[in-house]
Amino acid sequence: MKAPRSARRDAAPQTGRLPLIAGNWKMNLDHLQAIALVQKLAWTLQDHGYDERIVEVAVFPPFTDLRSVQTLISADRLPLRFGAQDLSPHASGAYTGDISGPLLKALDATYVIVGHSERRSLHAETDQVVGAKVRAALDSALVPVLCVGETAEDREQQGASAVPVAQLRAALDGVPADADLVVAYEPVWAIGSGQAATPEQAQEVCTALRVALGEVLGAEAADRTRILYGGSVKRDNIADFMRQADVDGALVGGASLDAAGFADIVRFPKHVTR
Repeated sequence: MKAPRSARRDAAPQTGRLPLIAGNWKMNLDHLQAIALVQKLAWTLQDHGYDERIVEVAVFPPFTDLRSVQTLISADRLPLRFGAQDLSPHASGAYTGDISGPLLKALDATYVIVGHSERRSLHAETDQVVGAKVRAALDSALVPVLCVGETAEDREQQGASAVPVAQLRAALDGVPADADLVVAYEPVWAIGSGQAATPEQAQEVCTALRVALGEVLGAEAADRTRILYGGSVKRDNIADFMRQADVDGALVGGASLDAAGFADIVRFPKHVTR
């Protein structure tokens, strides 16, 4: 691994990693509401002089909205990317209700969320299932946004980074060193709570995750892989997170359902000062 970097950075990325602000809509908005939100988001960003060379923006609608979002982005050539909130570990077959990587790729999806804490807790997804989904995404030329994170109990008993690092290592089993993926650190105790981690807490865990990436996939992969923070991200705290050297963006939940508020989060470089 390269020598440790400073724990803070300037507005312009010094790492070469393009910041990614991703909006996870969860189970909200029908396809008409999705169209309205994407249009308003695009217009708002345009009004604020959004530059996709400085910050990448992606939205993650429910499955039922994907075709509508894809058609709008493609037809209007909007500077946005989109992805799905989950995928099956299987490419096809008798798996009622599942959505496969090839089906998502046929819609021109770029990303897919894998291993979100709500999938792990509510659907009993193990590290092995999450790993299979990571490989399924890569097999379909999708970029997995691999979510890892600890509960409050995990943090108290094992420390901040033990569980997220263990989840990351398990999910990367069998993944090639040149894989294109994103890691999202989402402390379970912060998701939807209104109480985000501190920027220093986020940096501590993201640093540990980057070290683990280097140990598993190599130094080059660790240096290029973007690590996001997620958990009660808002317009008021995004700049502080983005000052951290190993935080390369955010996975935003509820705040991504408000076009104006989400656009303000995307505009974080204007608030990150030297």
